[in-house]
Amino acid sequence: MGLYHCAPRHAAHTYANPLYPMKTPVGMLLSRKGSVIHSVAPSASVADAVRVMNEHKVGSLVVMENDGVVGMFTERDVLTRIVAAGRNPQTTNVHEVMTAKVITISPATTVEQVMDIFATKRCRHLPVISDQKVLGLISIGDVSRWLVDSHRAEAEHLRKYISGGLTN
Repeated sequence: MGLYHCAPRHAAHTYANPLYPMKTPVGMLLSRKGSVIHSVAPSASVADAVRVMNEHKVGSLVVMENDGVVGMFTERDVLTRIVAAGRNPQTTNVHEVMTAKVITISPATTVEQVMDIFATKRCRHLPVISDQKVLGLISIGDVSRWLVDSHRAEAEHLRKYISGGLTN
C-alpha cells in the first residue's frame, strides 16, 4: 500500500483570485464544501461499505486505519472487482478490492494541478492531507462545481460592467 503525495509545483502562486480560478488552492474548495470524510476500515465487508456509500449518497470512501489513509474504495471498485468478478460482497473485505496506491494532495495544490492529476492518473477522488492528517476529500465534481461557479460569477460581473451597473 502506498501513498503518493502531490505537492504544488508553484506554491508561491497558489492564491485565490476570481480572475484565475484555476490557480485557486483546493483548501479554499474544502472550506466551501466542508471537511466531512466518509470512511471505512479495511476489514469492513464490501456490503457494509456499499451501505455507507448509499447512506451518505457518495461514490467513494476513504479506507482508513489508525487515522491514516490506506486506500480508496469506489463505485467502480464495486462494479469491476466485485460484480464483474462474481465475488460475494458479504464475505469480501474492502482491503481485498480497494485501490491501495492512493494519490493525496495538500491544501495548497491548485485546481489546475488537481485537474491534471484527474486526467493523467484517471482518478476522481483525492484525499487532502496536511501534517499527516486527512482534512477532506476533493472530487472531480467539486472541481467542476467550483469552475462553473467561478465562470458564472465572472459572466455576471462582465454583464454588469457592460450594462453600466459597475462603477470603478
